[in-house]
Formats: sequence, C-alpha cells, structure tokens
Amino acid sequence: MLKVEELTYNYIAQFCDFEKDLVLTNHFHSDWEADILIINEDGMSHEIEIKFSKADFKNDFKKQYQNQQTKEKFLKHDKISCGDYPCNYFSFLVPQGMLDPKKIPENCGIIEFDHNPDSWETTFYEIRKPSKVHNDPFWKFFDKDLLLKIMARNLYYKKLEAKGKFEELILPPMFVAKK
Repeated sequence: MLKVEELTYNYIAQFCDFEKDLVLTNHFHSDWEADILIINEDGMSHEIEIKFSKADFKNDFKKQYQNQQTKEKFLKHDKISCGDYPCNYFSFLVPQGMLDPKKIPENCGIIEFDHNPDSWETTFYEIRKPSKVHNDPFWKFFDKDLLLKIMARNLYYKKLEAKGKFEELILPPMFVAKK
C-alpha cells in the first residue's frame, strides 16, 4: 500500500520546481493543515489535499473550524469556495476512479493517481484544473520573512532530532517540538 509520504514525494518530485517554488508539506495555515502547499515566484499558491478513501473525502466537508481571531465558526470548503482563503487554488489528489468528479465542488481541481506496486511507479492525471479563488498573492496574508525564519528554525530542530542531539544541549532549547 502506498503511503501518503511516498505519494507526496512522487508528486512534488514530478511537478514542483524547487528552484522557483516554495513547497511545504503538512503545513498549518488558514486554521488547518495543507498536505501540499506550493507557492510560486509570484506568490500564487495552490493547496493540494490528499484523500485515499471516500470516507476521508466526505469527512473533509464536515470539518468545522474556528477563526483564531474572530472566533467565527465555519466549514472548511465554504471558506475555500467563497474566496475568504489565502490560497489561490485548491485541488484534491485521489486514487484513480475513486470519486465522481460531479461530487467535487467546481472550484476544486482534481488530480488522480495510479500506483503500480510492481514497478513502484506512480502516474498522475489532471482531471480538472482548479478555479482561481482570488488574485491576491499568498504573501498578502502571511509574512514571508517570518515564515522563512520559522522554516529555518524547524529545519534546525529536525536536524537535532534526527541526530539525537537534544539531550547533548547544555542549555534547554528555546522552542519545543509539537507532537
């Protein structure tokens, strides 16, 4: 069975230009986590939500969130479709033939994948391009410099974690891992 991390790796390896695009995986923004978030040189952004089952897809439309500042409650896809959302585009990445495109909101893109476990090749098919929700760049909603600093800190933290070096620090770390 293909894991979400393997699917994510295959997708971004085939379609993202790391010289030009900022590619984030499992990144929290807009009160929820984006499986894949791609921001191009112009600040145009595309969130891609991975769904492996029909039940997981249906549950995505029931998710209620609360705005941290206004305390307003909303459904995720209502927010996406009305334009009150920082990403310019939103797509679902799903197994080939899993969903009827008519059951997916018109503004959402559909990318299907087929994974061959024998050759370990994954093929992607763009069934429908996403509609642009708005024209504002991602950086109108988020501070680019702050995001880059947070990414650098997180990368350093992961390096320490991977090397098992936290216990060797003389002073306690200034930040704590989110688990």
